Amino acid sequence: MKKIEAIIRKSRFKEVRDALHEIEVNFFTYWDVTGVGNEQKGHVYRGISYSTTDIQRRYLSIVVSDEFEKKTVDTIINAAKTGDVGDGKIFVSEIQNTYRIRTGEHGNQALN
Repeated sequence: MKKIEAIIRKSRFKEVRDALHEIEVNFFTYWDVTGVGNEQKGHVYRGISYSTTDIQRRYLSIVVSDEFEKKTVDTIINAAKTGDVGDGKIFVSEIQNTYRIRTGEHGNQALN
């Protein structure tokens, strides 16, 4: 099993959520976070210069079977990508086991 953690633009969350539902990733956790990034010099919108050091993002935590890792990561990338600096990051780590509290199921059975 893999834990996929994605930090994305808040403005792309609906697209990412809908795309994940389309590939049947129907359960994940998310929360709003603020991060510190590299300041981009000269970031100007409508004549106003903006600081990009404190960045509002959405953090997603998803656990999937090993076989579903690539499909999930590709889906997030395709839905979250704008092509601009600050699109986000994805981290993948190994999960040893998972348990469903209600039934006691564990492993891949507990994911669905």
